[in-house]
Amino acid sequence: MYTPPRFKSDRAASLAFAQARGFGNVCAWDGKKPIASSLPFYLTAANDGTPLALFHLARHNPLASLADGASSWLLAVNGADAYVSPDWYVSPDQVPTWLYQAVHLTGTVRKLSDDELAVQVDTLSAKFENWLVPKQPWTSSKMTAGRLDALKKAIVGLVMTVEEVEGSFKLNQHKSETDYAAIAGALALQTDAGAHQIAQLMREARPQAFADEAAVADETNKLERSVP
Repeated sequence: MYTPPRFKSDRAASLAFAQARGFGNVCAWDGKKPIASSLPFYLTAANDGTPLALFHLARHNPLASLADGASSWLLAVNGADAYVSPDWYVSPDQVPTWLYQAVHLTGTVRKLSDDELAVQVDTLSAKFENWLVPKQPWTSSKMTAGRLDALKKAIVGLVMTVEEVEGSFKLNQHKSETDYAAIAGALALQTDAGAHQIAQLMREARPQAFADEAAVADETNKLERSVP
């Protein structure tokens, strides 16, 4: 991944982002062309601390046959993104750009055993069922044994030993506080969810850029309270 130093995310932040996102595009080379699939995953760690990414594929997915434990695969994880118009800057002579978060995990991939696959399926579903609290979580125990066994036979469990972690969080970090605040404000006014998420991330990353805004709001509130 090409990442200018000012946008580079550290290893811990990149892994935390990937784990929280839990969905990405896995890609491998079949000798002639790249093969890719979009899928959910979760991260854990080996005994020595090496990150592991676990996921599964349909048994007939061409990627399944490429999991030889030796060739390198890529798992690309994308988060929110948003277009930025030059008109939103305070400073002149700006150009269009795109803000985003992305992490690339690279490593070898091997197939899981049947026992490992059973754990992977339950752990993966538990991860995302937890997003739906207070809903009672779905578990594989709700399925009949025959049906569950048939579904497991239709998939192949895989684990990536993550050898390289690359992260790029492009949030206009290099811009002045005035321009930074202006862009975050403009994004917050857009209709798409991605723009709103980027605006919030920008506020969390550089709260000092919005200090004047907070001060003005505080003074406004004081004035409003003083009016009889």
